[in-house]
Amino acid sequence: MLEIYLDSADVAGIKNLCPALPLAGVTTNPSILAASGIGLHELLTVLTNVIGPQARYHVQVVSNTLEGIVSEAHKLHALPFDIIVKIPAHTAGLSAIKLLKIDNIPLLATAIYNVQQGMLAALHGADYLAPYLNRIDNQGFDGVGVVGDLQTLIDRYQLPSKLLVASFKNVNQVLQVLKLGVGAVTLPLDIAQQILTTPATDTAIEKFSQDWQATFADKLSFES
Repeated sequence: MLEIYLDSADVAGIKNLCPALPLAGVTTNPSILAASGIGLHELLTVLTNVIGPQARYHVQVVSNTLEGIVSEAHKLHALPFDIIVKIPAHTAGLSAIKLLKIDNIPLLATAIYNVQQGMLAALHGADYLAPYLNRIDNQGFDGVGVVGDLQTLIDRYQLPSKLLVASFKNVNQVLQVLKLGVGAVTLPLDIAQQILTTPATDTAIEKFSQDWQATFADKLSFES
């Protein structure tokens, strides 16, 4: 089943979009948390009240050494929330993923810019892989192509990893990766709002209302 996340720590923005979206949860990273000014404990407590107790959170380690990543991942895993520990797919991160999967800690390999990073993380047991689609494009490569190649390899080798695609600049990019059969996407608030907004539908609804009221005034359908 497709999982949709919001990539944000903006509580007000998440609360505004939550009722209309089938949210699996929220993804964060150190930059997002730092910009929000909200500590992790406070954020997850508030978001659980907003989204519900079923919410899943992808939380990234701050440590960059193998030992630091492993230690921090265990402490995040011990928190009373459904947390997937995000670990960058660099050398230390890949080594940490391999070690942490021995203890069955749920993991996401993040900051993936090429197919080989994703494959290594998947072979080490990462539950989720987060390719940065638009950032890949910005480096002069094909972000959708990287996502497609990763999904093909996951399917071909029957790997347990699920793609959680991040870094979108428009709705079309989201639709392109969904056609590839990815398991999850995480959306910035502005892209999520664009998905929910269809001006032509709003225009049609306004015409319906005008036509109805011209004949039946303020009555509702069952009162007519």
